[in-house]
Order: sequence, then C-alpha cells, then structure tokens
Amino acid sequence: MKPVVHGQRRIWAALLAALLVVFGLQSVSAAGEPDAERAGRARAAADQVLTWTAGNDIDKYLSAPATAVAGPATIVFENSAATGNTTGMPHTLTFATSDPEFNGDVQLNILANPSDDRGGRHTAEVTLTPGRYFYHCTIPGHGAMQGILVVTEGSGEDTTAPEATAEVTGTRNTEGAYVGSASVAVEATDEGSGVDRIEYAIGADGAWQPYTAPVVVDRVGTHTVRYRALDRAGNVSAVGSVEFTVVAPQSDDTTAPETSATVSGERNADGAYVDMATVTVSASDTGSGVNTIEYAVGSGAWQAYGGPVMVHQVGTHTVRYRATDRAGNVSAVKSVGFTVVAAPPRDTTPPVTGVSVEGTKNSAGAYVGSAKVTVSATDAHGSGVAGIEYSLDGGPYLAYTRPVVVDRAGRHTVAYRASDEAGNTSAPLTVSFTVVSGQVPPPPCPELDERLTVFVGEVDSGVPNRVTGNRCRIGELIEDEREWTSHALFLKHVRGVLDELRKDGVVDRREYQAVNQAARRSGIGSPGQTDGYRAILDGSAESFAAWQQVGGGSFALNPDGSITSGTTRSGLGMLWFPERKYGDFSLKLQWRDDAPGTGNANSGVFVRFPQIHDHPEESRPEWAAIKYGHEVQVFDSPTGDMYKTGSVYGFDRVGLAGAGVTQKGTWNDYEIRVEGQHYSVLRNGVLINEFDNTGGQDFVPSRPDDPGTDGRRFASGYIGLQVHGTTDVVSYRDVRIKELP
Repeated sequence: MKPVVHGQRRIWAALLAALLVVFGLQSVSAAGEPDAERAGRARAAADQVLTWTAGNDIDKYLSAPATAVAGPATIVFENSAATGNTTGMPHTLTFATSDPEFNGDVQLNILANPSDDRGGRHTAEVTLTPGRYFYHCTIPGHGAMQGILVVTEGSGEDTTAPEATAEVTGTRNTEGAYVGSASVAVEATDEGSGVDRIEYAIGADGAWQPYTAPVVVDRVGTHTVRYRALDRAGNVSAVGSVEFTVVAPQSDDTTAPETSATVSGERNADGAYVDMATVTVSASDTGSGVNTIEYAVGSGAWQAYGGPVMVHQVGTHTVRYRATDRAGNVSAVKSVGFTVVAAPPRDTTPPVTGVSVEGTKNSAGAYVGSAKVTVSATDAHGSGVAGIEYSLDGGPYLAYTRPVVVDRAGRHTVAYRASDEAGNTSAPLTVSFTVVSGQVPPPPCPELDERLTVFVGEVDSGVPNRVTGNRCRIGELIEDEREWTSHALFLKHVRGVLDELRKDGVVDRREYQAVNQAARRSGIGSPGQTDGYRAILDGSAESFAAWQQVGGGSFALNPDGSITSGTTRSGLGMLWFPERKYGDFSLKLQWRDDAPGTGNANSGVFVRFPQIHDHPEESRPEWAAIKYGHEVQVFDSPTGDMYKTGSVYGFDRVGLAGAGVTQKGTWNDYEIRVEGQHYSVLRNGVLINEFDNTGGQDFVPSRPDDPGTDGRRFASGYIGLQVHGTTDVVSYRDVRIKELP
C-alpha cells in the first residue's frame, strides 16, 4: 500500500498556494496549468472515499465503485448487519497484484466479518495510479464477487479514444508488391488513462488478436490488416487498415506440394460415421513452401482450408482437396469418401422392475422361517438390462444375482432397482414383509456385514461380499471385529475360512489372494494395534498441546477429553496439527453440535494444506488452509450457508437430507478418506459424499493465483479443525488418523 497523504501536508500546501496568490507569484506548471488548480485537484483526489459493501450474497458485492481519480483515496469495505449480512459469513476485498493486465501497485486484502472487533466496517488509505485495478473476494466459493475499478487522471472521466497508426515494411518490387513477406507494425498513443492494449485482424472477417510484435504476412496474395487500440478507461479507437500484396520471390521450384487427408469420428458397425465426420487435410512442400490449402465438398466451390472440415449432413460425401506452393505450383486434386448416418434414438427410459415374495405364511400373513424375494427387470427400449440391485433393511445396494432369502425374524423391507446399458436407472421400489421364527434356525453368522465388498478391518479387498453356502456372507465369516491375541493367529483363521470357500467354489484363486492380502494389511491382532489408526488428539493435555491455534477464536480442553470451540476468544481461526504432513489417509473423529439456543455449529475439518507459515503474502496464516487445502464442512443448519455437513467447501455441495442430520448435543462419527485426488466422507458409517479433485465441480477461482481443482492442489499436507465464532460452537474428540498405502 502506498503511503498516506497526511492532513498536515495538505494544510501547508494550501497556505503556500494562498501566499503565492497574495504576492502575485502564483506559479504555473509546464503544461500551463496553475499550481493552485493542480493542488485543488489533488485535494479532491485525497478527499475521495471509495466504498464497497457486502451482505448475505456470496456471488456479488452489494455495491462497488466503477471509477476513481488518480491520487490518494480512502477505501471503505463494510460487511455488516447494517449492510444486510444476517448469516455471519465473512467476505474479503482484495486487489490483484500479479496479473499484468491490471495495475499491481495497491496491496489490499481486507477480511470483514459482522462479528469482528470493528463490526464488519474497515478502512484503508491508498494511492491510486491511472489504469485499471481488478478486485475480488479470496474466500473459496465466492469467485463471482469481483470487478474492475478504472482510475483516470484529473477530475473527469476519460472519454477520448486512443489514436492508432500502422506502417508496412519489407522488400518491394517495381510494381510495389512485397517480395516474400510484409511486416505490419502498429503504434498507439493515449493522453488520458493510457493505452491498455492493441489488437489486429487479418482480412475483413478475421478475428481480433492481441498485438505484441510486428505482424509478418508471408502468404502470397493481396491482404488487408485491420488494427485498433483500447485505453484503460475502455475507449476504443476507430478501426484502421492497411492493404498490400505479397508475391513469391523468384524460384526454380517446379514441384507441387504433397497432400494427404484423414477422416475421423464415431463409426457404427457398418463403418459409417455417426452424426458427423471430420476431414483433416495436411500439405508439405520442400521447395518454396506451402502457400494455401483448399477443399471442396462434393461438387461445391473450392474454399480456403483453415482447419478440420466437419460434415454433419446425413448421406454419402466426397471431399476434394489440393494445395498451392509459393511458387504457384498446384498439387493434383485428391479426395476422400465417406458416409454419415444419424445417431440412433437415445434410450432415456429406465427398465421396468417387478418383485415377488414366496414362502410359507401363517394366519397373520407372516412368513414362517424365511421369505424368498425374487426381483425381475425388463427393458423394452433397445439397450437392454445391465443389472439389478437390491438393499435389505436400508443397507447398501448389492448386485442381485439370485433370489434373496431372508430368514431373520422381524419386519423387513427390500428395495430394488435396475439399470440398462444406456445408463438409465429405475426409481427404487420396495416390498415389505414379516418373518417369524420357524423350525429353520437363523444362519450361524459370527457378525453382520452387509457391505458390497469384503472389508478386513478398514482394508477393502475389492472381492464381492457374496452369500456363502451356510447363508452367511464372506465378510461375516472373517470375524475382523473379534479381539485377536496375535496377528499370526488372525491370519491363520482367515486362511482357514478362505480354504473352505475356495473348496466350495465361492471364491477363485485371485479373490483368495485379495482377501488374504487385505488381512495382512489390516494389522488386526498386532501388538498395540487393533485397526492401524494413530491417536493425534486423545483427550490428554499432552496431545492437545501438540496442536497450534492460528487466527481468531480458540479451542478449550474439557474434563472429559473433548475440545470445544469459541469458549474464550471470538473470531475465525483454526487449530492445526503441525507435527507432520499426510498424503493418502483415513481420518476418524467425533464432533458434536453445541451451539447455544436455536443456532447451529459451524466448523470444518481442513485437510492437505501446506505449512501455513510458508505463505507470508497472506495477512492471516489460516488463509493458507482455506486457499490451498480442502475444508470438509460441519454445518447442520437448514438455513444459511448452502454447503452443509459433508460438503467439500466451495467445491462440492451436500444437502441436509443426504448428510443424515442428528440432534444437537449428539456425537457424530466422521471419517474422511483421501486417496489420490478422491475424497470420501462418511457420517455415522454412511457414505454421504464423494469428490474427485479433477475440475468441473462448483468451483470458481477466487483469485488469479488460486490453484483450483485441476490436480495442482497438494498431494499431501496438514490437518486442522476450524473455529468459526462464539455462537457457532462445536466440540471434537477422539481424532485418529491412518496412512493408506
């Protein structure tokens, strides 16, 4: 930020101007302007106040200036209840400094929050120079809050366009044509806000391009180059143009260019192109060089080839092509032929499903001993049924391969759905029934495991968790939740289970090895390790002391070993674990909504952010986590911020219905799995969000230097817990982490 012009200096300048007038010694500037007028203009600039306001909207500032006068100015940024912020959401006002298209001489980054010590109203003194400033909000998800401030000299707005001229140079023959090539140099001047950029276009219909150096035209023929200039206030000069002819230098080249063409596109079984064929033509010439390539569709006229030719019309086509070199030699005409057909109608109708339940019923209609559920599906729209899935009593959907036998006493609901080869999935339907005890005992399964694949501890083997001959699933026979006295004993048990399953044909050799390897990686039964997780916040004062608080707010350690936010200090900040960085991992913890009254906890778990003290350009260190890491949201309020629990803040939203809200004061289990750039969020054992950090999400860059979601985010980093304020109270406990291979 440039130095402030102090009021004392303004007073001395005014007194000096008055004395000069009294004694008739008023000075005149080199431009003929009296110093008094110039000083008056400076005072006007110094007195200018530029105000930005924000409120509940996260996609725009409520008000912002469009123009300003060069010189000192007071910046006011207000994000308060008075300006309409009723959610407590913070916003920033930041001036970009690294974009060469805009002025970068004002270092401004103001964070305003209605609950901060200034009530959300902040001021800063700056000195503006002529040109354009780009401003924006640096909080992720607020990328549309941005704009441009145009600063002009003097007290008025620049409305005069620049002046642009062009000159053509090169070697000319006696007829005035340029031999081999012509170079077009463009210049522009502007006495107002200054020249912002120059643009040029070749030909009457050519697209405008940025001018950075003289334009060299070496194609034989007559050419027109248009040009224009724009100043920093947005004024555009009149379009100028130069016309000239380029001829080839004398050459003994008598050999025509070599040409070739390829046809590409989606093809059907008959070899026809579906909806469109793309013809790409190329030419080479070792003599004078290729000057032009031409093509013609069917018997149509020859046209200049500027890029691949796309043919959409249904039917059989021929595309002819030829090339001319700079010596005037023309290649023989060649052609390619092909057929274009319309794409078949897209299947948008899901399959039709049906269900039947069989078994022996008692007088009350309940099934005695067991019920057999048979699901069917048909697809009458061409693509065919791809698969059927079912879910028992709200569990995960599993692949349906044969009738489902339910023999556990109680009320049951089976949901079912089907998908076709075109990707259409039918709406889930359900059938409910009651099973009562009969002479057939329930299956002797050691534990219940309805997951889709076989997990050993936390390790997914990838093997389908299918039902075995004794009516138990593979995962139920593994007994990974039992207390094992040694890892070797557990592995022996797993091998025994797998040997029986291999003998019965339930698993093959590859699946046998996959489950056995998962058992080895699980570490179950190892000394001091039951699931491979390391406690990094276990409720002790020692583990709490290993974490560091940055920014506003605070966490306090409670007698029961949990920690609670916002109890001793207000503001937005973060508690982070600086001991080490983690790459791929599974992070488990518990959190509880302890917000007072009718409010809700507002917090989040930061993952994979860099060392926060390595970013001195940030006015507050916790912003390194916000800008360069990911925040997995904790927020169960039905109103306010659109990113609810389980969301990856600013990138991937989860609604309240999908998050599985629990009552306030209830502990929630939270697991965040990060593998490569794939994020999974589980709440109370239910997968509520999956996010791939590969772009195309809700993300809009908040500033030019934001890494975004194209894979440049960090592959490893630190862990942190957000504190949002004294009214957004949240508690955490039992924070554990396990590195994944």
